[in-house]
Amino acid sequence: MTALFDLAGQLDLILPITALLPLTAVLLVSQSNPYQTLVLRGILGSVATLLYALLGAPDVAITEALVGTLLSTTLYAVALRSSMALRLSFPDRAPPSPQCQQLLRAWLEPAGLRLRLVPPAEAALAAADGCHGRLEADQRLVLANPRLLKRLQALEGYRAWRESGGALDLADAL
Repeated sequence: MTALFDLAGQLDLILPITALLPLTAVLLVSQSNPYQTLVLRGILGSVATLLYALLGAPDVAITEALVGTLLSTTLYAVALRSSMALRLSFPDRAPPSPQCQQLLRAWLEPAGLRLRLVPPAEAALAAADGCHGRLEADQRLVLANPRLLKRLQALEGYRAWRESGGALDLADAL
């Protein structure tokens, strides 16, 4: 019986694919943007699936495709979507202006964060549900987490926020 796949004769095909695994892994762990990490994780799983299939392990290839690539990437995307939002409450009589919201969104975008404004009716639930801070009427942003405050101050949009008259402070309790 002849083998469908001869390892010695197909090294020119297997070596480049095998070299993609550590290259993709290094790119994966060096990314700071979680959305790029999500894409690279899918690529890593796909390359591993292809390699397993070429090496004659279809059961491992199918498992890697379904669990290692599809399921883990989907779960990571769901976790990313739910955790990459900055939840801010605002006073009842002073909703933030569209210009203020646009400035905040432009500020948060490089960090991969979405702005989620919590209406005053949900303010009591927001504190218990992980509200990160509050946006006051005078364009003053008050955050509960000092690490988040430092991260936002390091972004380029902080300068534009300050130039527009905004302030960024740390609160003891919301």
